[in-house]
Amino acid sequence: MAVKAKRWWRWPLRIIGALLALIIVAVTIGAAVEFHGRSVAARDYPPRGALVDIGGRRMHLDCRGTGSPTVVFESGLDTNGTLAWARVQDAIASTTRACSYDRAGIMWSDPRKTPVDAEAVADDLHATLAGAGITGPLVMVGHSLGGPLMMTYVRKYGANVAGLVFVDASHPDQVARMTRLGFPDLGKVAGLFGWIDALTWTGAQRLVVQPPYPGAPASTTGATTAYMAKSLHAVRLEAEALPRMFAQGGELRTLGDRPTIVLTSTKPRTPGDLKMLGITSATDRRVQAEWVVMQAEEAHWSTRGRQILVPDASHYIQFDRPDLVIAAVDEVVGQVRGR
Repeated sequence: MAVKAKRWWRWPLRIIGALLALIIVAVTIGAAVEFHGRSVAARDYPPRGALVDIGGRRMHLDCRGTGSPTVVFESGLDTNGTLAWARVQDAIASTTRACSYDRAGIMWSDPRKTPVDAEAVADDLHATLAGAGITGPLVMVGHSLGGPLMMTYVRKYGANVAGLVFVDASHPDQVARMTRLGFPDLGKVAGLFGWIDALTWTGAQRLVVQPPYPGAPASTTGATTAYMAKSLHAVRLEAEALPRMFAQGGELRTLGDRPTIVLTSTKPRTPGDLKMLGITSATDRRVQAEWVVMQAEEAHWSTRGRQILVPDASHYIQFDRPDLVIAAVDEVVGQVRGR
């Protein structure tokens, strides 16, 4: 009986050994692919714009077109950077100068050596524009986290800002107001980014975060994926700083009479999204209603602000309905010129 028992345990041990061997092989292959991908990223996907020195660090700034005011795009909490505006920038550049940029550590920009928050982002952007000889007037366009980042920039360097467009932009109070309605505290996403960031050396993020974002242009997927590991580390640092970023963005809640348009997504979440978030459709409706209210508040920060509801676009309105973003920017640019 003792001999039979000993033989019985051999198979589980062999299976466990085989699984461990497969995991080691998979991780080794993934790490090799990731190392190769990083080594050829700069060769295969060079920066689309200029690398502006801001005192020992280089920031990627992609400016197209000519004319005034200069439109400056601020992306959300993601790894897209300049590529977040791939569907709209050229159209806007046909009538005025349009500039997108990568925040520190994202895509082609060098990482920061000091802690990141909204004020640091504003300082980086201001130094980047100054280094490129761009002083104003500016029309700022911000998506998602770009909202609080724009407001921080206006608070610090508002003399140069003549108009704004909010693209389903975050509200400084959204975490508290949405969690009260049963929405998950997305201010805690830093933990998720932390796990992904810690495993980027294995190439795991290429499986977890592909394609980069629903609706993103196919022409941007290769570059975003190539720089994914580098960008994810910067996004992780931003995610960890979200509470402070929202607080800093909320220090200013008035835009005077600057022309302002707020684009608000009202498209219901898909069943898959509801399941992932762990909420019901009823909760989603309550959260969506509160989101519309918060977006309306942003429009009321300006005496010349208005809100446009977008029922057929996701949070990434610039991907799903680029025509609406282009029209909003053109309208604000026209009002700035008229003044």
